[in-house]
Amino acid sequence: MKFSPFRLAIFLLLIAGIAVSIWYLSRPKPVAVSVTEVALGAVESTVSNTRAGTVKACRRARLAPAIGGEIAKLPVKEGDRVTAGQVLLSLWNDDISAQLQLAEKETDAARSTADQACLLAENAAREAKRLEDLRKKGQVAEQLADNARAQAKAGEAGCRAARTNVEVSAARVSVARAALERTLVRAPFPGIVAEVNGEVGEFATPSPTGVATLPAVDLLDTSCLYIAAPIDEVDAPAIKTDMTARISLDAFPNRHFAGRVSRIAPYVLELEKQARTVEVEALFTDPADYQQLRPGFSADLEIVVSTRDKVLRIPTSAVLEGHRVLVYNPATQQLEERSFRAGLSNWKYTEVLSGLSTGESIVLSIDREGVKAGARVTLEKTAAAP
Repeated sequence: MKFSPFRLAIFLLLIAGIAVSIWYLSRPKPVAVSVTEVALGAVESTVSNTRAGTVKACRRARLAPAIGGEIAKLPVKEGDRVTAGQVLLSLWNDDISAQLQLAEKETDAARSTADQACLLAENAAREAKRLEDLRKKGQVAEQLADNARAQAKAGEAGCRAARTNVEVSAARVSVARAALERTLVRAPFPGIVAEVNGEVGEFATPSPTGVATLPAVDLLDTSCLYIAAPIDEVDAPAIKTDMTARISLDAFPNRHFAGRVSRIAPYVLELEKQARTVEVEALFTDPADYQQLRPGFSADLEIVVSTRDKVLRIPTSAVLEGHRVLVYNPATQQLEERSFRAGLSNWKYTEVLSGLSTGESIVLSIDREGVKAGARVTLEKTAAAP
């Protein structure tokens, strides 16, 4: 059976229509993607810690008595605010107190004896002068005048000896006071008592050299806090003191605290042979932050090494390996792979030196299944320009 040319054309059109319909119905469905525009903004080069840092007090003293003894008084408790010089702990010291009182009384007695000796010496000196004047006039014998001069010199020497005894007694008082002071634990600075280890009646001992023991009183000065964090040795050379730092804490997950680098350790820590670090410290720049923080909080440190303003930038999360991105082509509604030259970069933004233009849309959802070059896509709500 032969088809006329007209019927053949109709048949071929029908076959083509069916083929197109099959292709249309079987083609992959568009992938929904999230995009953002390439835009101008600031990009920073930053360095961060490799392991969690710690909030520390600028001054902390783990105090213990200088000698061992029974705790007689413990006038503070944990959480108390104390002033510099305030007694925090005192050992039994009645014997030393008695020795101090005895030394003070002996000093008073020595002082009185010295006053007596010096008064007698002054009187002997006046008598010697009077007799010397009379001798010159021939009214007394020379022997009598010589005896008076000898007594005056002896009185002067006795006065000096008595005053020296006063100084010796005063030194004994100082020794007794120093011994008494060794039984007391005083606050070296104003602060908060963080920990007390011991009770009245218990025996307290000083910490031996090289042996870590619990402090009798742990004192913190929370008027100044800082962050100590380990930075990889590779990143450390770029860090300088007074660089701007951003501090984040697990206790405040949605907030960053302003800081500045205050110290860079002059040595490398070798806690792990393959992960050597340099300890970097950063102070909080706003003292008002101290009221919300506690020593011991874990913290992360992000140090701003350099900054460039008003440069072309894209979110770092959109960058594929080898400085590539997926660009949305609105004409074809497909994705195109594009390489670009990168400049400064951190975890948030990457600077674009060339390869992309302002206003182009790049894909943020690069890990979504089906998102690749050539894929047909539909746009989710476009993210705001970075």
